[in-house]
Amino acid sequence: MKGIVLAGGNGTRLHPATLAINKQLLPVYDKPMIYYPISVLMLAGIDEILVISSPDYVDNYRRLLGDGSQFGISFSYAIQERPEGLAQAFLIGREFIGSDDVALILGDNLFFGAGLARTLRKARETSRGATIFAYRVDHPERYGVVTLDRSGRPLRILEKPEAPESNWAVTGLYLYDNRVLDFAAGLEPSERGELEITDINRIYLELGNLDVERLSRGHAWLDTGTHESLLEAAEFVRTIQHRQGLQIGCLEEIAFQNGFIDRDQLIARGHMFDKTEYGRFLLRIADLAPDVDDG
Repeated sequence: MKGIVLAGGNGTRLHPATLAINKQLLPVYDKPMIYYPISVLMLAGIDEILVISSPDYVDNYRRLLGDGSQFGISFSYAIQERPEGLAQAFLIGREFIGSDDVALILGDNLFFGAGLARTLRKARETSRGATIFAYRVDHPERYGVVTLDRSGRPLRILEKPEAPESNWAVTGLYLYDNRVLDFAAGLEPSERGELEITDINRIYLELGNLDVERLSRGHAWLDTGTHESLLEAAEFVRTIQHRQGLQIGCLEEIAFQNGFIDRDQLIARGHMFDKTEYGRFLLRIADLAPDVDDG
């Protein structure tokens, strides 16, 4: 399975802060926003990732992330000339995806929780075509909403309904088999002129091939698309990291745990950032790692 991070858009809800910078490059406490969705893909075991952004900012991501070798993975880059819907990612990324399955995550979404890696890998293994991730919210009318039957199977998906039938919001993380490429190619733009991800999900739903993974009370999902939610996310990250002494969205840690990089590479990255708590954290986990006898 390959991964796509959609980091385009104009960030109008964050103006004037995003007049000169792409919103996914803004910091969420101590890391660029895009680190958090990338970390989710890496937790799922994905090591080939395409970053899609606008022409003005794609080179910024190249400078930030490089080719991915420092994390033991591979980054590719593509341009979205105009933001014309989330499903456009599959048209832009068709060559990158090739014959593989694909995970799409939005660049302004943050996920956290115990067992998240296990949940993601389980979804990869058991999906019958497509899997979406749902999260219980207080104001579902602001989101895409999925209605479930008593067994947890999806019945309907509605985009920002005035009278929601459930409190399960569809988050910005989606897993699809390779058929999504042809489904996306056959979409007609919606009334707002976009290729809607909800229409992709409805196709899988009508085929009986859509699974819904409900994120439990032990998980957090934050959309950082407004000033208020951006601050809320930063405060959340700071609180967890300070109280528990860990890092959220730490790409080097996940790479090390996955075996993408070795201890020496982890230490080198730690020394690169040793004036920050981020770097000192990398050095601490390197010190705690057992020595490996290559003999």
